[in-house]
Amino acid sequence: MAKFGRRKFIAGMGLTLGSAAVGLGETARHPSTSIPSGIDSIAFPAFISVDFRYAPGDWQTVFCFPDDPYKSVIGRCGELCYGHPGTYRKELEYFRDRVYFQLAGMGVPRLVIQSLEAPGMPIVHTRLDQGRAIMELTTFATNEPNEGRVDNVLIEVRPNSPSKVLERVVLHIETVRTLKAQEIGRNRLFHLDSDTGPLFMASDSEPFTYKSANPEDTGHGYVFFRETGHGYLFRFPHQAVTPEKPGRYFLRFPQEGQTFEKIKDGFSKTNQLLAGIRSYWHQWNPFHGEVTWDIPSPYQEFLVACNRNLVQCRDRRNNFMVFLVGPTIYRDFAIVDQNFILEAARYIGHDAEAQESLDASWAAQTKEGGVFANAGPQHWKDTGIAAFTIVRQAELSQNWSYFREMQPKIVQAFAFLDSLRDKAKREGSANGRYGLLPRGYGDGGLGGVRSEFTNTLWVLAGLKTVIEAADRQGITGYDAAKKLYAELNQSFLVAAQQEMRQHPDGFQYLPMLMKEDPQWSEAEEWNRPRPQIAQWALSNAIYPGLVFDQNDPIVKGHIALMRSCTQEEIPAETGYMAHEGLWPYNGAIVAQVYLWAGLPDLANQVFHGFLNHASPLYCWREEQPLQDSTTAHYIGDMPHNWASAEVIRYLRHMLALEDGTSLRLLLGIRATQLAPEQPWRIGGSPTKFGRLNMALEPIHDRWQLTFERGSGPDPAEVRVPANLGDIYRFVSISAGSAQPNGEEMMISPKVRKWTATWKIQS
Repeated sequence: MAKFGRRKFIAGMGLTLGSAAVGLGETARHPSTSIPSGIDSIAFPAFISVDFRYAPGDWQTVFCFPDDPYKSVIGRCGELCYGHPGTYRKELEYFRDRVYFQLAGMGVPRLVIQSLEAPGMPIVHTRLDQGRAIMELTTFATNEPNEGRVDNVLIEVRPNSPSKVLERVVLHIETVRTLKAQEIGRNRLFHLDSDTGPLFMASDSEPFTYKSANPEDTGHGYVFFRETGHGYLFRFPHQAVTPEKPGRYFLRFPQEGQTFEKIKDGFSKTNQLLAGIRSYWHQWNPFHGEVTWDIPSPYQEFLVACNRNLVQCRDRRNNFMVFLVGPTIYRDFAIVDQNFILEAARYIGHDAEAQESLDASWAAQTKEGGVFANAGPQHWKDTGIAAFTIVRQAELSQNWSYFREMQPKIVQAFAFLDSLRDKAKREGSANGRYGLLPRGYGDGGLGGVRSEFTNTLWVLAGLKTVIEAADRQGITGYDAAKKLYAELNQSFLVAAQQEMRQHPDGFQYLPMLMKEDPQWSEAEEWNRPRPQIAQWALSNAIYPGLVFDQNDPIVKGHIALMRSCTQEEIPAETGYMAHEGLWPYNGAIVAQVYLWAGLPDLANQVFHGFLNHASPLYCWREEQPLQDSTTAHYIGDMPHNWASAEVIRYLRHMLALEDGTSLRLLLGIRATQLAPEQPWRIGGSPTKFGRLNMALEPIHDRWQLTFERGSGPDPAEVRVPANLGDIYRFVSISAGSAQPNGEEMMISPKVRKWTATWKIQS
């Protein structure tokens, strides 16, 4: 999604060098499982593997604290990246300063593995192979009261064999700034052209002391440096290392411009610093308030990591603490991304923070009534999405006071959208002739101002949602909105009938770009639009927008189109990379359409395909090449937190999906999720029908769902599968009644507490 406003990322970058003898922490291990008695003879389907098989070839993540103004970024080979201005107007590679770690010699560092110490602990371990030696980096952030924010890198160098190896660490700093050297006594200070303190300091006395491994050499050594034309190389003194006595270095990068004196004591407390940061993240609770999650691996790991991604990228904007989309080019909030991020935030218990972000969205309303963020004023859909978000947040909080309070602003927003139809007629486009919103910015593959459907679709979803919510709450004053919805919906249906296209695979579908757009007539097929571009908006209008019935030809065409373009297990070429590219989290969006449409096996496959496009650090780039592409590139931030939100949303919806007035339970639980001794439990999960407590647990030859719903309006129906994962058959319920209805059981909707049982089919 092309967006986002400007913000200076970091005032300055500093580094201090020292030595320390410390080891790397142990990485997290997954617990083993055993099969309980009674079901050891059952042939369970193979699990769908999550092994990062489609991870991007290049990745980055953040290792800062929650709500940290210093969004410290690390790349796939352990390089530190600083100084991105925080705007999409600069390329995603635009870092003012990069710090690379390697050994001297002919070899080029080769990544062996990079991992987090745990999904909820952003201590990053990077192992690099450089021929005769292995370099291991441990990267972490600290914020000691007497020091302030510091990034830290521990380096251990070991030989690749039992033999002794002579090694020399090289630090390569790429920077657009000029280095200034200053010698004070026996100390050498290196400053970049800023007043934020030293870049780094080297000394022949503590904290950086070189003592040769050669017992005959007792002298000291400097860190030598030279200019490269695009930065600087710093060479450490060489030393001999063995497996028993590796070379060890400790580098410190002060983030607040601290002087060397401010942070020097930390060089002698490396173990304490590591222990302290481990303790901090062990105590960090990813879930807040009433909400709890306890689900099987690897889903719990993804859930925790994505929660952490969200809070690490959260930051202050105009006196609001806001969930931001990413740490660099999308270091801002976007209305459409916010809708899904805030829903996910509620699902993990961040209620107050979600409300504050919602306030920030509506603070952007213009005097004319439109609500816009960084996507620009032709992103008409932002106004409809902002209204949609108010309703969803009210449903999840069970508090409608904000919705009532915001009625004048919502009415003004809809009046603004209504006025746009006159603008559309004046512009003389197909949009105007059909009676839709004007030509606009489609996004998701549709750049520029075009004749398109995405804006109208999302506005229909916003109007429908607000009107239905107001009626349920007995709130009057939306007559103009009802008239606008009826007219706009009718105009859309007429337009859709005219704009449907025949796909080469033999089905009809609705493209988001209208026939009058000249790109359809490009002489070169390569330059013509892909049928699937910008279909994200139609996916959202289908679910969660609920603009269409399941049997609508538009829905059927959309599903057929998404299936036809699937590569690497997710829909391909759906975004800006129209050739050999993927928009990974679009796969998670489509997977939820499949869930809603009653295609759970397909949803399950696509969701796991989406997970497998993550980096090993549990985050996603917005768009990336197919694995065998020779033309595509990378687009967007990383971590991209709409992707993080979609993990949380799908996991909740596979357990409990709200479909209008229906509550559909366990819709996404397939045979591959029914592992022995692997229960699924969520507590205090908010829905429009009240908070849910659910525990799906294996008991010998059966599975039981214990269900409890808190205060809230009753759903019209509650549905569970008649056959759980095609292995277990519904046999009983402890309270109320259960009536068969095709492949589902209809549970008494007014009964708030019950236990249902599924038993192995004979």
